[in-house]
Parts: sequence; structure tokens; C-alpha cells
Amino acid sequence: MSSPYHPPVKRSVEIAGHKTSISLEPVFWDMLRAAAGTRGVPLNALVARIDAERLEAETPPGLAGAIRVWLVTNPDAGA
Repeated sequence: MSSPYHPPVKRSVEIAGHKTSISLEPVFWDMLRAAAGTRGVPLNALVARIDAERLEAETPPGLAGAIRVWLVTNPDAGA
């Protein structure tokens, strides 16, 4: 088993027709892919949902932080 400790990896995603880069640790990328698969949606679509939710917050966090929080607060996210 490889170590879960790894620097963030930058990947490009598309949200509402616009490309943006997100830096997440590999463990979070793995959890995000799993969550998208569980929900039967493309990764970009799930990121767009998380982005929309974060923008509704009183003080919206950055997108990478919002993804991390979403993954740890949704019990079935990494399933």
C-alpha cells in the first residue's frame, strides 16, 4: 500500500463551460472519482454541484477546500 501522504496534484475540470484548475491530494481525487461513480455522474458534474453549494455559503471557501469539506461531510462520498 502506498502512503496517503502526497503533495496536491493539479488537475483541470470544466464547470459551466469554463475550465479551472484544482489542486487536491491524490486521496481526495480518488474519493471524488468514487463519489461521482456512486452517483452515476461525471466528475465535472459533481464538482459543479459542489461549486454551486459552496457559492451559497455566507462566506464561500475556495473550491478545493469546499471539495475536501464536502467529501468528509458526506458519509457515502468515498464509497
